[in-house]
Order: sequence, then C-alpha cells, then structure tokens
Amino acid sequence: MKSKEVFISAIGAFVAVFIAEFFSNVILESAGSPLIIASAGASAMLMFGLPYTPASHPYNLIVGHTVSAIVGVTCYYLIADPLLSSSAAIPFALIAMHAFKCMHPPGGATAVIAVIGGEAIHSLGYMFVVMPIFFNSLVLLVVALAVGGFREKNPFEDYL
Repeated sequence: MKSKEVFISAIGAFVAVFIAEFFSNVILESAGSPLIIASAGASAMLMFGLPYTPASHPYNLIVGHTVSAIVGVTCYYLIADPLLSSSAAIPFALIAMHAFKCMHPPGGATAVIAVIGGEAIHSLGYMFVVMPIFFNSLVLLVVALAVGGFREKNPFEDYL
C-alpha cells in the first residue's frame, strides 16, 4: 500500500471507530450502559488496513458480527459457567460464520464480549446484536465504502 493509501486508511479507521463508539455511547449511556466494543477496532483494522481480503467484504463484516453476537448472547444464556460459556462462544461463532459463509475474525471477539462484557452488555440481552453490534458494523461499512473512493483501486467497488 502506498503512503497516501495508508494515511487515508488511518483517517478512515479513526473516523469510523469514533462515530460508531460515539453513537453507541450516546444511545447506551442514556440507558445507563456506557459501552465501547473492542471488536469494532479489530474490524477497522481489516476494513481499512486489509480492505482487499475476503474477510473484509461487506457481507462478512455485517453478517459475521451479527451471527457471532447472536451466538455469544445465546451461550451466555444457556451456559452458566463464564469460562465454559466464553470458550464455547468462539467455536460456535466459527461454525455459524462458516454456515453463513461470512468469516470475519473479529466476530470471535464479538461472541466473547457478549459473554464476558459485564452488566452493561448482559442487560441488553439480544438487543446487543442490534445496538451496538449491527449498528457499529454498519457505520464501519459506510465509512469504508466512502474511503474506498479515495484509493487508486476501490476495494469495495463491486458492492456499490
């Protein structure tokens, strides 16, 4: 990647994560649950740092996080032991992402966060899937699509 693309990618990653976390915090703080989702940072690394890889495809980003969040919340509800629940969330998220053909490695972190995220996350229940996970993924995607237009070759042109 050329230095101009690296700079554009870095700015895009900052803007995407800032917007996603800002709105997540505004919405969730009003419910008494301030929240930052670390897997959004991992997704930003893929979407902006490695935008040409299959794991960075828009479908993989959105669906990978979404199914992983569903798996994580389900593991939290069905498996009482946090160590066992968080350990089970990863292979089940992997299976789900393979089933839906949406492999996005940060989804593994999303599944674990649903289990170990504490009261702020647990109080959301399955709403965790929508806000912040789906919403954050959508913000990252929109900014990545916009940033793609400033690259020599837009990695997302097939999706526009």
